[in-house]
Amino acid sequence: MRIRFYLLTFLFSIVSFCALTQVTFIIDELPDYTPQQDVIYIAGNFNGWAAGSENYILHKNEQDKWTITLDQQPGGTSIQFKFTRGSWETVEKGPAGEELPDRQFTFGNGQTIGVVIQNWADNGGGATSTAAANVTVMDNNFYMPQLNRNRRIWLYFPPGYETSGIAYPVLYMHDGQNLFDNLTAYSGEWQVDETLNALASEGQPVPIVVGIDNGGSDRINEYTPWVNSQYGGGEGDLYIRFIVETLKPYIDANYRTIPGRNTTAIMGSSLGGLISHFGALSYQSVFSKVGIFSPSYWFSDSVWSFTHDIVKQYDMRFYQLCGTLEGSNTVSDMLKMNDSLVEIEFQQENIFNKVVAGGQHNETLWRNTFSEAYQWLFDSASSVEDELHGQKAVICFPNPVGDVLFFQGLPISSYDSVCIYTINGQMVKQIQDFDGQKAAVGDLPAGAYIIRFLKNGIELEGKFIRK
Repeated sequence: MRIRFYLLTFLFSIVSFCALTQVTFIIDELPDYTPQQDVIYIAGNFNGWAAGSENYILHKNEQDKWTITLDQQPGGTSIQFKFTRGSWETVEKGPAGEELPDRQFTFGNGQTIGVVIQNWADNGGGATSTAAANVTVMDNNFYMPQLNRNRRIWLYFPPGYETSGIAYPVLYMHDGQNLFDNLTAYSGEWQVDETLNALASEGQPVPIVVGIDNGGSDRINEYTPWVNSQYGGGEGDLYIRFIVETLKPYIDANYRTIPGRNTTAIMGSSLGGLISHFGALSYQSVFSKVGIFSPSYWFSDSVWSFTHDIVKQYDMRFYQLCGTLEGSNTVSDMLKMNDSLVEIEFQQENIFNKVVAGGQHNETLWRNTFSEAYQWLFDSASSVEDELHGQKAVICFPNPVGDVLFFQGLPISSYDSVCIYTINGQMVKQIQDFDGQKAAVGDLPAGAYIIRFLKNGIELEGKFIRK
C-alpha cells in the first residue's frame, strides 16, 4: 500500500507539473512621468522580443492598472521578458536609468504577479547616451523599397575618418539599436564603438560599421528567410536584398568605402545570426566574412537544405559563437553547421567555432566576444592593392553610351587619376572629382575609347563606344 501511495503521489506531481497554467501580470507602480496616452507592452522570448507587438498589449483593469494574462503553458516552462511602451527606446530601466536584467517567470499553478516599473529608457533618471562621438544616425527613416518600410541606420566611422582621406572596409550589422547606445538597447549594448575605438588607439585598422535597426514587430519576419508554423517569418530574402541592392550602394556612393567583397562583412546575433548566414551564402560576390553569434538555426529545418544546396563560389570566413546555457541544441546545431559548410567545400581553417562555458543568449556574451570576432574575420582583409590586383576588367554601361557612363567592377571608389584615351592611346579627357560610379562623356566625339583608373601604381581599364 505504501508503494502504491508513493506511486500515486509521484504521478500526481507529474500531472500537476505538466498541466497547462497561466500567469497574469499587473503593473502596480509606474514612473510618475509616464505619458497618459502611452500603452504598455510585454516583450520576451515567447514573442521573439518584439517590443511593440499588438498581441502583447496590456489593458487597464477595473482598478485602472495595466494588466495582461499570458497564454497557458505547461508547468515548469520558463520565460524571460521586459516591459516597454512600444519600442526598445522606451524599455523599462532601473531607478538611475541603468540597464536591468531580463525578468523571469516559471509557470506553475495559476498566479497573479504584481510588477513595479521604476524608470523608462527615454526618461532616464540620469541615464545618458553611451554612443561615442564618432557614431551618428545616418537616417531615422531610410526607405526600404523591397519591404516598403523605413528604418533607422547608424554609422560608426573609424577615428580620423574626417581627415584621413583613405577608404575603409565595411561591416554591416543587424539590431542597430543594441550596437552603440544603452539608451536604445533593450538588454545592454554591444559596445561596438568603444571596442573598435580601443583597437584603433592600439594602431589596429578598423572598419566603417553600418548598423541597421530591427523592425520591432517585423524583426522575426525580416530576419528569417523561411516560415515557422509558430512564429511566422519569411521576409529574410527581401531584407537581405535591401542591404545588397539599396543600402550598400548608397553607403559606397556617399562614404569612403572599399566596396569589394574582400572588405565587406555581415554580422548578427540570434535571428540576426541566422539571416547573416543566409545573406553571406546567398550573396558570396558581396560578402567574404560573416559573424554568426548564437544562431537560431532551430527556426527552420530549411536552413540545412539551403546550406547543402549552396554552390561555393568564393572562399569565405565564418565566425560562429554560442554559449553552453543557450538551449539544448545550440552547440550541436552550430557544430553541425560547421560540418555542413565543410561538406560544400568551405575550408575548415576559415571556419572559427567558439563555445563559451556558461555563456547565455544575451548582449553580454556578444559584447565580450565582438573584438575577437572582428579581429579574426578581418585578419585577412585585403589592402587596396590586393583589391585592385584581384580585379578583372571594368564593365562600362550603357555601351554604346550617350552622355553618362556607369561602371561595374570597380573595387574602390577613390583613384589617383581617371582618364579617357582613344584606341590609339591619346588622352582626350581627365575626369575630375570622380565619384566612384559614373563619368560624363557627352562632350566626346563618337568613337571607341578606353577609360583607365590609376591607384597606387596599379591600373584598371574599361572600354566603351560613344555613340
